[in-house]
Amino acid sequence: MTVQAIFDTFCLPEGSSPVACVDVGGSKVAVNVADDRGIRGTVVEPTATSGENRALADQIIRLIGQSCDRAGVALSDIAQVGVSSCGPFVLRDGLVELAAPNLCGGLAGVARGLPNHWQTALLEAPLRDQFACVRVENDGIGALEAERRWGALQTDGQPLANCAYVTWSTGIGTGLCVDGRVLRGKNGNAGHAGHLFVSTHSDALCGCGNLGDVEGLTGGNAIARRFAAQGYADAAMLFDAVYAGDTHAIAIVDGLCEVLGRMLYNLIVTLDLTRISLGGSVYWHHRDYLLMRLRSVIHGKLRALTDGCELVSAGLGERVGDLGALALVV
Repeated sequence: MTVQAIFDTFCLPEGSSPVACVDVGGSKVAVNVADDRGIRGTVVEPTATSGENRALADQIIRLIGQSCDRAGVALSDIAQVGVSSCGPFVLRDGLVELAAPNLCGGLAGVARGLPNHWQTALLEAPLRDQFACVRVENDGIGALEAERRWGALQTDGQPLANCAYVTWSTGIGTGLCVDGRVLRGKNGNAGHAGHLFVSTHSDALCGCGNLGDVEGLTGGNAIARRFAAQGYADAAMLFDAVYAGDTHAIAIVDGLCEVLGRMLYNLIVTLDLTRISLGGSVYWHHRDYLLMRLRSVIHGKLRALTDGCELVSAGLGERVGDLGALALVV
């Protein structure tokens, strides 16, 4: 079954109450409603980053209402809200707030050029004021759970016990599963491998304030920030140049793959994984070009640990975020 077919035909059991599925990324928020009639009422907006630090939560509440209107569902009938969100998270009174470098301008100031000075963005508390049952997880975990249920992280319909999902998008995120247990950590932040220190490049300032982490070197925002002066204003322009045979652009992308490939290698040898699925906007739009280069970084190195682990493209493709949010409440 194709990814679109999964999305188009998925239904909750007859008589099930509707649920809202929210995917929060560094660049957009997407909301769907799912019930026994399927997944529908899709609304998408750029992620709110201005105003007070509850602006994102208010945006999500508004978009859930709009999604319900489109789906013909009463807002009061929403039984659960699943939020698959970029992170990291901090807990205040046990409730999730976002300390996300791509949203909170107070973390690294002018490095991101964001129109706010937030140290955190409110998330779970305002949602719980509106909805009875809310589950918030890192988007890497949401995508991991979806990939294990419906995507590339299963074999013969059974979820893999030792696997990971990695997104290469605005930022770099992961979801990790070892011995059949999804790893979460004390604040739900397990898997933030994008903030591993790998370099001392002076131009690799991440939005979190780190200098030289994986995200600061390879994330979608980093590509624009690091290479705009060289004529590549964003990832799309960089890859257009690659496909046109620009040797300088090819060298840049090879360098990005070397960094991300080393991160993947580190995950494999640390966690003894069977499979890693790869998604996210930067990867997905250029997956045919990138996958073999990422594999080449890992291939043949410390084979006792790396043999038997494969890198694959996400089985759920560009829908992995939507279905990740759904996996949290189904």
